[in-house]
Parts: sequence; C-alpha cells; structure tokens
Amino acid sequence: MKITRLDLADHIKTEQDAVRYLEAAFEDGDAKLIQAVLGHIARSKGMTDIAKRIGVGRESLYKSLKLGGNPSFATALPC
Repeated sequence: MKITRLDLADHIKTEQDAVRYLEAAFEDGDAKLIQAVLGHIARSKGMTDIAKRIGVGRESLYKSLKLGGNPSFATALPC
C-alpha cells in the first residue's frame, strides 16, 4: 500500500473555496485551526506572492502560519 501526504492547500481551487473553509474555521472558534486554515489558503495562493503583498519575508509567513507557530497581528499588517 502506498500512502501519500494530503495537502489541503491543493484542494482550495477558488475564492469561494477559501471563504467557505475560513468561515468553517471561524465557526469552530479554535485559534489554532484558524491559523492552520490561513496557512492552507496562503499556500494555495502562493506564499511568495502573499508575503510580498503584505510586506513580510516568505520564511516569516511560513513560521507564523505553521502548526505551532506564533503569529501576531503585526505579521499581516502592511508596513
């Protein structure tokens, strides 16, 4: 049996997919889940592009949105 890694970012195809996924995370109310969902959405759109748009380094964005990361509001605010 071959096991492959599931990457949820691969399944976010449209803006509507991203919005529904994020809405579900907010309904749950778990901050870690919301953080993970934001990471999946950012990866689906391209971390480099997202990082450039918000004015942070790609590595910083990865660290902030990974499971167990410590994001702050300042990470997502444009400079």
